[in-house]
Amino acid sequence: MELSKILSISGRPGLYKMVGESKNGLIVESLDDGKKFPVFAHERISSLKEISIYTETDDISLRKVLKKMEEVLDRKPVDNPKKASGSELKSLFEQVIPDYDKEAVYVSDIKKVFTWYNLLLEKDMLDFPEEEDETGEEKTEENVQETPDNKEKDD
Repeated sequence: MELSKILSISGRPGLYKMVGESKNGLIVESLDDGKKFPVFAHERISSLKEISIYTETDDISLRKVLKKMEEVLDRKPVDNPKKASGSELKSLFEQVIPDYDKEAVYVSDIKKVFTWYNLLLEKDMLDFPEEEDETGEEKTEENVQETPDNKEKDD
C-alpha cells in the first residue's frame, strides 16, 4: 500500500487507511479495529508520505525510516513503545537513525514512529512501492537532472 493512503489524524490514536472521499472530507478506516468513519477538512490529517524525521544534515522520509527500522529490527516489533523509557527509545532510535537531530526529534515523536512501525508490521503493510516522481517514473540517480536548484554551488 502507498504511504500516501495511510493517514495520521491529530487527536486520534493510531493510523488510518483512506478508503474514499466525501464532499466534506475523507472516509477512513482504522488500522486498529477496522471501523470506518468520516474525517473533515478542519481536522489535521497527515499522510505518512508527507512526514519526515530531522537529522543533523537533512530530513529523511518516514518511508526510509520505516525501511531502516525493518532492517535493523529484523522485522520484529518494538516491545511496548508506549511504556518504554525515554532513554531506551532514544537508544533504539539512534541504532536506526544514528544522526537524528536529538534537539528537534522528541521522545513523543520517537514513540509515535515505533508505534506506527509496530502497527504496520502487524498488518503486513511495510512493503511500500518505490517512490515515484510526478511523471510516474521511479526516482533514481539517473532520472535526476541537474537544475539550478540542485546544482552544487562553487564558493
